[in-house]
Amino acid sequence: MNHLDFAKRIALDAGALIKSKLDAPYVTNEKSSSFDLVTEVDRAAEQLIRQRITEQYPGHAFLGEEESFEEAGGIGGELDKVYRVPFLWIVDPIDGTSNFVHQIPGFTVSIALACRGELVLGVIYDPSSGDLYWAEKGTGAYVNGSPITVSDANRLEQLMIGTGFPTDEGARAAVVECLGKLSPKCRSIRSMGSAALQLAYVASGKLGAYWEYGLSVWDTAAGVVLIQEAGGTVTDAAGQPFRLFMKNIVASNGRVQEQMLDHMKLVEA
Repeated sequence: MNHLDFAKRIALDAGALIKSKLDAPYVTNEKSSSFDLVTEVDRAAEQLIRQRITEQYPGHAFLGEEESFEEAGGIGGELDKVYRVPFLWIVDPIDGTSNFVHQIPGFTVSIALACRGELVLGVIYDPSSGDLYWAEKGTGAYVNGSPITVSDANRLEQLMIGTGFPTDEGARAAVVECLGKLSPKCRSIRSMGSAALQLAYVASGKLGAYWEYGLSVWDTAAGVVLIQEAGGTVTDAAGQPFRLFMKNIVASNGRVQEQMLDHMKLVEA
């Protein structure tokens, strides 16, 4: 089984586990704030994914959201090593935990693989809809086996745009400031509670663009591969190309990227 098929399989299995717990009792805790939740289901899904990866690829490295949080920022000071690791799996077991806790659709399993710091595949599974998005470097992007591409619109006013409200108060304030700048310029703005899902929506043309501040690599890695393979563009708020551990993300079909950046460049996060 190749890396992509393996990632798709474990995303589906983790999604089935998550969905089976939706109506069952489980423990919910706060992490950094009341905005930042984790459940025992997050941990169980991450454990499942990690165990499968370790069994299949014992020499590969693993970076998961819940493990990284519980190790009190264990990736801090280790970023240089990431660019020397032959294979690193980057996993968010439930992106959109607040949606899951409140039984609102829009929580996803996000799995990416980086080779010496370069993202080479991404898989995003939405258990609520059953949609499975995937992309591998150089082969295009797909949902449920059908090719996807970014929107072909040229103007913001033709597009729906996505955003999110991060847990960090400063980053949240920057998002709100950008709302004021962008809302008069686009068709409408949505916040769906999952960065990974909204990046997948940009890749498939449902959203024309997406921005958010204060993100982590497990939120964005898989979606970045999807967008790049679907013909889109991902930068930071200053227009610099995407790199791992970039906190501030602006993603679009590429045609409206400069328009997005023009409205954001005076906002500090």
